[in-house]
Amino acid sequence: MKHYFPHVIIDFDLKTAIHKGLVKMIAIDKRKEIATTNLDFKAIKDDDGKKVLGLSEGQKLMLRAGITKLNILNEEFSKEGKHPKMMVICEDTKVAPYVHEFLVKDIGLLEDDMMEIHSNRKGEVDEKEWKEIKQKLFNIDDYDKPKVIISVLMLREGFDVNNISVIVPLRSAEASILLEQTIGRGLRLMWREPAFEDIKREMRRKVLIEKKEPENHLDLLSIVEHPAFEEFYETFIDGEMVVEYSEEIDRRKVLGDMITVGLRDDYKSYDFYWPIILREREEILSKKDLTLDSLESYNLPFSTLETIKGKGGETFIGHELTVGTQFGEYDVKYDISPLFTANSYNEFIVKIIDVITTMMQPVKRKTKNFPIIQVKNAELVAILDEYIRRWLFVGENNELIEFDPLKNENWKILVTSEEAIAKHIIKNVSKKIYEMQTNVDVHEAEVSKIFFSIVGNLRMRENYSIEVSKSIYKRLLS
Repeated sequence: MKHYFPHVIIDFDLKTAIHKGLVKMIAIDKRKEIATTNLDFKAIKDDDGKKVLGLSEGQKLMLRAGITKLNILNEEFSKEGKHPKMMVICEDTKVAPYVHEFLVKDIGLLEDDMMEIHSNRKGEVDEKEWKEIKQKLFNIDDYDKPKVIISVLMLREGFDVNNISVIVPLRSAEASILLEQTIGRGLRLMWREPAFEDIKREMRRKVLIEKKEPENHLDLLSIVEHPAFEEFYETFIDGEMVVEYSEEIDRRKVLGDMITVGLRDDYKSYDFYWPIILREREEILSKKDLTLDSLESYNLPFSTLETIKGKGGETFIGHELTVGTQFGEYDVKYDISPLFTANSYNEFIVKIIDVITTMMQPVKRKTKNFPIIQVKNAELVAILDEYIRRWLFVGENNELIEFDPLKNENWKILVTSEEAIAKHIIKNVSKKIYEMQTNVDVHEAEVSKIFFSIVGNLRMRENYSIEVSKSIYKRLLS
């Protein structure tokens, strides 16, 4: 390579970059019969040499060669999700429309198969146009179309397209810097995945060191030969930077020995999976209303309880011994807990609720006790009153009877018989509340299974793989 920039101290030359695999290898696609066939490789112009009339037969041949090579690469590369591109470098902006017309009418490309990059008459692109070009080229590698980029393209810098695999240089200027710039458009690596590193390294060794034909076309830039650059090609070849490639392409060697290995028919017999826990097993308290269902009535008939209604305690009064003057009346209660020394039905209800809602469990957390049962007191009052009036007492034949706690001070029955009725009420209502608050819906753990077979295909080199039977895949790396 010539040094056009003498101020550069360290020159990382193209040869070194190619040998280290930092850029594509370069292949010159040459005609076998070039010595016996005389073709014109310049555009056809009028007698004055100013107006372009069409493409020469030599240029058409170069375009056909480029498209043929592109189609072969595309057929194989597309299996790997790659989309190779061809770049046509025109000799003049007036030639570009003829290239476009030829590719449509003679080759059969569609309009969206091609993209034209316009420049001025000298092929130069200003800053504004260059920004528009870069926008058009953005992400072009990810899509099948366009397949062909047509331009004069004398640019001051390169552009970020990795998939240029074929270059057709229709320009006939013999300045070597022109071809260097042309080649530079396609040097960026296309196959960057780690799986292809070994096969590309072997290809470089075989081509650059052993001087043998490449066994694949991975990161190989093909340039269709233009006779005007023959001397320059030879300079590149002598410098061990390019390889002449004139043999018919073996489609089987485009990807080398890289193969796609799919799942075997009976893969489910050998499939494994990674368990991913989406949700742990959990118990969720179900919302259930407090009802009177299954509450037990008291086991003594109401008529029996009425006889002891007034025996909740005795009233004492002092009598003067000689004349019988009475004074100092006071009540003496039976051995009943102060908790149930109610003076009214409402007070009795309040005390019952207080007992139920303040029952404490022995477990302490940070020196504080927490109630076992917590419910809405207003709802509990209604339930207690309903229970006492319609569900608590039975008649002689064990049938439920309605009870009016305010009639004839019947509420006093509730605090007699050594608190038995009060304890019965507390037991039943507390049990009902406890059952309500411990009624849970169990949600089992949810586990997702990510099977190995989710990866339907593996890429591997056939020479380094073996056929296997007890695996989900037909072959594995040896």
